[in-house]
Amino acid sequence: MREALIVWGGWSGHEPERGAHIVAGMLAEEGFGVRVEEGTEALADPALDVLSLIVPVHTMSTIEPEELDNLCRAVEGGVGLGGYHGCLCDAFRAATRYQFVCGGQFVAHPGGIIDYTVTVTAPDDPVMAGIGDFPYRSEQYYMHVDPSNEVLATTTFTGEHAPWIDGVVMPVVWKRRHGSGRVFFSSLGHFVSEFDVPQMRTILRRGLVWAAAGDRT
Repeated sequence: MREALIVWGGWSGHEPERGAHIVAGMLAEEGFGVRVEEGTEALADPALDVLSLIVPVHTMSTIEPEELDNLCRAVEGGVGLGGYHGCLCDAFRAATRYQFVCGGQFVAHPGGIIDYTVTVTAPDDPVMAGIGDFPYRSEQYYMHVDPSNEVLATTTFTGEHAPWIDGVVMPVVWKRRHGSGRVFFSSLGHFVSEFDVPQMRTILRRGLVWAAAGDRT
């Protein structure tokens, strides 16, 4: 059986405990054995490298050096890493090595909760199969991103809330490799109510399953 670890904590505004258990339910439906832990201490577990998938549901939190080293080694060795919104890509702001693994870092959401469009750029990818462009209401994430990411969906800023970024095309969904590990990210999901949006839920579910299928060294 594939095994997944979900760790949750940090800023309460992203409803991390509820989000962690929703993701746990999704993975259980996919046949995973799932362990859910509060805090980051579980990331120091020497047995981390036997997992198939790690899902952080943390925001604006901190990670201890030994936890970060262990997590990075696990991903480099073939353990998948995946997640959504700031719960993955704003988990540990001071840990640039973690950001290197994830392929991006949140920096702004001009206008707060707004309406925008998600544009599917890789319709033939299995994660996006059958999903076309769709309207969305949430935080439109402006991010610093790794150019090596394989981008699956984007959004375009109008400049209404920050005129100097008018027309900027920003990745929303991507996948990447880090060592032998697979990494998946979707910026959708500020509120857990967004799991009720079929496209958001389907993209995340498929992306996490993809990340769990990495090659072992």
